[in-house]
Amino acid sequence: MMKDTFLANLEKYAEVLVRVGMNIQPGQRLLITSAGYYDGAPLESAPLARLVARKAYQAGAVFVDVEWGDETAMLIRHKYAPRDSFDVYPEWKSQALLDITSGGDALLAIMGQNPDLLAGQDQDLIALEQKTIAVLNKPARSHRQKHPHNWCIATYATPNWAAKVFPHLPQDEQVPALWEAIFKTCRIDLPDSVAAWQAHIRETKQRGDAMTAKAYRSLHFNGPGTDLKIGLPEGHIWMGGSADTEAGFPYVANIPTEEIFTLPHRMVADGHVTATKPLSRGGALIDDFSVSFEGGKVVKVQAKHNEGVLTKMIAADESAGRLGEVALVPHSSPISQSGLLFYTTLFDENASCHIALGSSYRECLAGGAAMSDEAYQAAGGNDSLIHTDFMIGSDSLDVDGIKADGSLEPVMRAGEWAFDV
Repeated sequence: MMKDTFLANLEKYAEVLVRVGMNIQPGQRLLITSAGYYDGAPLESAPLARLVARKAYQAGAVFVDVEWGDETAMLIRHKYAPRDSFDVYPEWKSQALLDITSGGDALLAIMGQNPDLLAGQDQDLIALEQKTIAVLNKPARSHRQKHPHNWCIATYATPNWAAKVFPHLPQDEQVPALWEAIFKTCRIDLPDSVAAWQAHIRETKQRGDAMTAKAYRSLHFNGPGTDLKIGLPEGHIWMGGSADTEAGFPYVANIPTEEIFTLPHRMVADGHVTATKPLSRGGALIDDFSVSFEGGKVVKVQAKHNEGVLTKMIAADESAGRLGEVALVPHSSPISQSGLLFYTTLFDENASCHIALGSSYRECLAGGAAMSDEAYQAAGGNDSLIHTDFMIGSDSLDVDGIKADGSLEPVMRAGEWAFDV
C-alpha cells in the first residue's frame, strides 16, 4: 500500500470512528484508551489517535485525552513484579472510566496488542489480574448498560499483531497486509465509507427487528460437533448495528460489526457445542475445544490446547459458566470471507455465529436497564465478571427458531440467512 493511499485511508478510518462509531456530539469529552485487560491505547496507534482527536474537536468535542498503554511494561510486570502483587490495580483508572461513562461523554478503545504477549507467563496470575481489573471496573461496566454515553472499539495494526496474523509474509509486508485487511473489512476501501456504514447499519437493524418480532422461545444450533438448544427469555430483543444513548443519538460500539445478538436465558441451555475458531485469552490460545451445557450451566469442557485456561475462566465466578450472549453472523460476512484469523475477538466474532460465557446485555431485555439485579436474574439475565465470546459458526451450521407452540422455523441454513427482510 502506497504511503499516500495509507494516510488517506487512515483519515477515512478516523472519520468513520468519529462520525459513525462514537458519533461525537458538541460539548462532549472524549477519552481514547484501550479495552478490557489492557491499560491504554498502544503507543504505535498515535497517528490514529491524533487524527481522531482533530476530527473530534472539529465535531464539537470540548476535551480529548489519551491514555497510553505500553505492553512491554505489562510484560515486565508479569516477569519481575512480586508474585503476591497481582491484586493491585490503580483505582484512579477505574474512576476515570466511571467518570466518562456516568458523565455522558465519549470513549474510544483502540486495540492492537500482541496476542502472544503473556505466552509462557503464570496463568494463575494473569487470571487474578484480569479479575482484579474486572471487579474495579464493574461500576462503569454496569452503568454503561444503561446507555448513558457513546463508545466504540476499533483497532490499529501493530507489528507484533501483524506478525501473528501473517507469519508467512516477510516482516516488512506484515503490517501493510494487516492494514489492507482492516480497511477492507471495515469498509474503509469504499469511496464513501460513512455512507456505506450507514447503509450497513440500517440493514443490520432490520434483521434484528425481524428476529425480535419472531419472539422465539429458543434456538437450536446444529452442525459438526454441535447440537445445542439455547433458551430465550420473554421480552428478549435482538440488537445489531447501532444503539442509542440516553440522550437519543446513535453510535456503533464495534467497528467492524456484522452480528445481531440477544441474551439467552441463563437457566436454559442444553447440549454441546464445538468451537470453530481458536480463542485467544491472556496470551494463551485455546484451540480445538468443546463445551457441554445442562440446565444453562457448563458441565464439561474439553480442549486440545490450554484446557486449563478455559476451566479457570469459567470458574471466575458463579455465573461465568452460564451464557450471556447468542449472536448470529452469516458465513458470507467480510471477516469470514477474508479467511483470516485475527486473534482478537473484535474481528473474529464477526466472522461467525458465536456465543459468550458470562455477563449479558441488559438492553437486550425489555425493561432490563431499569430492573433490579434480582429481577433481571429472575427474568433470565446473567451478571458476571467476564464476558467471553467464542465462535461456533461455519458454512455447515443450521439454526432453527423454536416458537411458543413448539414448531420450528429455519433461521440459518449452511451458515446463511434463511429468511428475507
